[in-house]
Amino acid sequence: MDIKQLKAIVTVAEVGSVTRAAELLHLVQPAVTRQIRTLEQELGIPLFERTGQGMRPTEAGAIMVDRARRALNELERARAEVQPTPGVVTGIVTLGLLESTSDLLAEPLVTALARDRPGVELRLMTAYSGHLQQWLDDGDLDLTLLYNLDSTPSLNAHPLVRERLWAVAPRSAGLRADRPVPFTEAAKHPLVMPASGHALRRLIDAAAVRSEAAMDVVMQTNSMRVQKQLVQAGHGWTVLPGVGIADDVARGALSAAPLSEPDVWRSVVLATPRFGRTPPAVEVVARELVRQINSAVAQGRWPSAQIQGDDTPTEGE
Repeated sequence: MDIKQLKAIVTVAEVGSVTRAAELLHLVQPAVTRQIRTLEQELGIPLFERTGQGMRPTEAGAIMVDRARRALNELERARAEVQPTPGVVTGIVTLGLLESTSDLLAEPLVTALARDRPGVELRLMTAYSGHLQQWLDDGDLDLTLLYNLDSTPSLNAHPLVRERLWAVAPRSAGLRADRPVPFTEAAKHPLVMPASGHALRRLIDAAAVRSEAAMDVVMQTNSMRVQKQLVQAGHGWTVLPGVGIADDVARGALSAAPLSEPDVWRSVVLATPRFGRTPPAVEVVARELVRQINSAVAQGRWPSAQIQGDDTPTEGE
């Protein structure tokens, strides 16, 4: 098993064609076919099957492609780290951002790193907290923002921000930041909610239990953008962290108010793997991310957020 074989199976899996893969790899088609067949013979199992839609990995092939992609990524990262310019931090860093924070943090973070740390190649992934945690555990992320999570045997969680959840409604509802909305009042409206199983939905469900409010959930989605679009179109209200709706409220697309009775908070943490070496490039990105978050809170761009230190209790403690 060699690097050429790994590149061949990953590329064929991505494009679905040996011919196209050969073009991308700057090889002739028989060479790519030979690399795949040699690897299949070594493993004793077929890695691809030919279908009307092109080359598709078998079940075993999908496993090999996933592992090969990670191995190639690690080799690429190692090459970036061991060939630095003297005095310059270099490397590839994959960072996970909560979907609700991406509009606030992504652009200023990329701009700051491009200006001050040009040797660091940043790769951004956005998703809900549960997906990001799984990707961190799988080794696909170097560090990530998560929420309402303590340190676990596999990762360290460093508290950053404690923020309030908001009731979000169409502009016509006239919700205001200085007039909190009781949870029972929000629950009287049809609700567009995060899908069951998401950490944000668990916070909302717990608040409903505490307030003894019955929710009329008319739609569930795993996309914050879809939640906001449906609310703006008049399908109901929703509940989101303030950071996720600040721009929408500022431009008049939505109205929003902090939830009360009970107040509902979430704690955002920076999670990193507990074991293994932390490359200098990852440390650089972590420091800049924390600086951007502190700046956003200090300037009021992260609504109803409070900076947390490592000694500050997280939600539920």
